Amino acid sequence: MFFFSFSVSSLARFSSIPSLKFHTTASPLMSATVEQFEQAKGRLSTLKNDPGNEVKLQIYALFKQATQGPCNTPKPGMLDFVNKVKWDAWKSLGSISQEDARQKYCDLVGSLVTAEGGSSAQVAAQPAASGSTYETLLVTTEDKITTIKLNRPAKKNAITSGVNMKYIPEEGVEQLAKSSGELLRRYVSAYIDFPKPLVAVVNGPAVGISVTVLGLFDLVYASERATFHTPFSQLGQSAEGCSSYTFPKIMGHAKATEMLLFNKKLTAAQASELGLVTEVFPESSFQSEVWTRLKSYAKLPPKSLAYSKQLIRSTDKERLHAVNDAEVERLMERWLSDECMNAIMTFFQAKAKL
Repeated sequence: MFFFSFSVSSLARFSSIPSLKFHTTASPLMSATVEQFEQAKGRLSTLKNDPGNEVKLQIYALFKQATQGPCNTPKPGMLDFVNKVKWDAWKSLGSISQEDARQKYCDLVGSLVTAEGGSSAQVAAQPAASGSTYETLLVTTEDKITTIKLNRPAKKNAITSGVNMKYIPEEGVEQLAKSSGELLRRYVSAYIDFPKPLVAVVNGPAVGISVTVLGLFDLVYASERATFHTPFSQLGQSAEGCSSYTFPKIMGHAKATEMLLFNKKLTAAQASELGLVTEVFPESSFQSEVWTRLKSYAKLPPKSLAYSKQLIRSTDKERLHAVNDAEVERLMERWLSDECMNAIMTFFQAKAKL
């Protein structure tokens, strides 16, 4: 089980403004190297427990995609049941690159190793020059719960996404928008594809992508002082994190429009009433009540949890990836538009006067 702490404490605040870099650990955004891929293959053979046919098919498909690219072999006959299922799994990966498949393979094997009490640090790709640690994250595993806390107090623990005009590469703004868009696409895809239960814990103001991805979590717990804000149109931008699909589905068209188009900020109570937040807790007992629940959830049969999540997510998974692609394409256009640039300048000029 993975537990994300989104808060405004000294350890973890979660908000978003336009900038260049993402910092995450659920799925590192740099592609895994060939050496790390080979390490993952070796670690796979050390697993003590059978991960189940569904996961083994994912492993097979990602391995084929990573080593051979998109499926280009003839479909097996209808009576060749085993090879047909394997072919379908490989084919379902579509045109994702070999680098992405290699990364997803390392991530999946790493999560399996971690679930058995091992360390995924030897499997998952790490940020450049960071070894097995992250400069802006605090990651711990206890009682079968992996906790990821943002640790960027100087930046108010923002998850930064989009285009930072201070760092324009030689290739120009267009290449910057393209690379930033691809980064965003992969970041959101990590939530869509994650096989284990994801729980978000929010105890302060959440802004932008820290709000939009909540529709991809399995549970969202909030303290009574949490708020949720998506000021996209104020910044000349558009929806992200699959929120253009998940928000109307969760809270209805009118309320989703109020948030995504007209920048309405929700209190924790309002977010809970609309279904975006699972439950709201008093600030005084927030941590103790949440941890009591998480520890009890972690004792449930892990395969049952994973399979049930797969069944719930399977009906929407393909649609979510399509929505993510469409949102990223629109955002890349927005980042290059005069309207977006002017809106961002106006926002920061107003902020500087405060």
